[in-house]
Amino acid sequence: MAKEAMSQEEKNMNDEHKRLASVVKNVHANLRKKLRANNGDYETVWKQHCKDQSALCQYAQCMQKLATDHWTKNSHTRIDWCREVILEYFNGSGLEKALEKDAKRQRHKLQKEEQQIVSDSCCVQNEGADPTQRLRVQLMQDRPDACPQRDADVRDDTLVQLPLEGKVRLLDVGSCYNPFCQFDEFLPIAIDISPANELVYQCDFLSLEITEPLHLAPDAGDTFLRKLSSPIERLPHGLFHVVVFSLLLEYLPAPQQRWLCCVKAHQLLQCHGLLLIVTPDSHSQHRNAPMMRSWRTAIESMGFHRWRYVKHEHLHCMAFRKLHQRPSVPCGVSPDMMYIPQDFSDKCLDDELNESSHKEVIQDECEDRDDFFQTSALELPCFIPDDGSGTVV
Repeated sequence: MAKEAMSQEEKNMNDEHKRLASVVKNVHANLRKKLRANNGDYETVWKQHCKDQSALCQYAQCMQKLATDHWTKNSHTRIDWCREVILEYFNGSGLEKALEKDAKRQRHKLQKEEQQIVSDSCCVQNEGADPTQRLRVQLMQDRPDACPQRDADVRDDTLVQLPLEGKVRLLDVGSCYNPFCQFDEFLPIAIDISPANELVYQCDFLSLEITEPLHLAPDAGDTFLRKLSSPIERLPHGLFHVVVFSLLLEYLPAPQQRWLCCVKAHQLLQCHGLLLIVTPDSHSQHRNAPMMRSWRTAIESMGFHRWRYVKHEHLHCMAFRKLHQRPSVPCGVSPDMMYIPQDFSDKCLDDELNESSHKEVIQDECEDRDDFFQTSALELPCFIPDDGSGTVV
């Protein structure tokens, strides 16, 4: 009887999971469909979406239930990974080692440039030296600092200082229910277009205004954050130690919006701060490796450097740290590089909208208790299975 009762309980949980996941999945699919119908006018599509309070509220409630009642079946969650990475970076030796590597690369770069100056100087002494070579030597010798340590506009009050005093100031974008509030190490500011509870501030991150830095004492940032109220329409530059995008970027229907989110994260972070990105993918690591490489190139062009990458069974987990200096932007970098497979797949969109929430393939996957997290992650977003059948799972 106990076994039968447990089976019925699991069946009820499976049914609820399928219903919740269907709501979430259809919201994503409908956004992409509207983007196509509006010829890529993502601003209009997003404004209309933000006005649909009924759909937003239903989405927030479903996401909270999925996250708290279903995805916690996994012993090591995406929130656990974020916390471990943050503590290793700030309280462990992560940032310290990263800065040591920066200094080593800086010295190596200066040595190579000095060697080039000596080599070119020897050539210039010869009558056959070309004018371009002469000019390069003159410029290298005249500059006051061949390789500045950081951008001129970087102030000490927008720079992470070690050891980090106080709590880690964390901005959780698209948070829904503020999962980081359970950890004493953080001062979390959770924002969402439709908060699921009172612990989350209402805010459309894409429309958020970034104001001038506070330029106050270090503890003044904490005081400022504790006095925030909904809705949040603006935040100061360089205020946060960490910005988290957990299951956020794939929600947005256009790559330009994903790009803009990362640009805003860069503005809000202190130098050496962390941007954490968690995005779902239940395929093997190599399946969507080109997409991950494309994301890395795009994000690093903004002034980040990837510090940590892990491919879990159903998630890509990335940590980027904000650099002092923006690197040279590779040729061809554009917002289109922040793509997901659904951006190119009309068939996936149609399948998502027409699929029944009780389709056999989903039911079969949900029968095993260990598959809760797998099937949940697959919904955000969907991916075409390896067999090429076109069935969204």
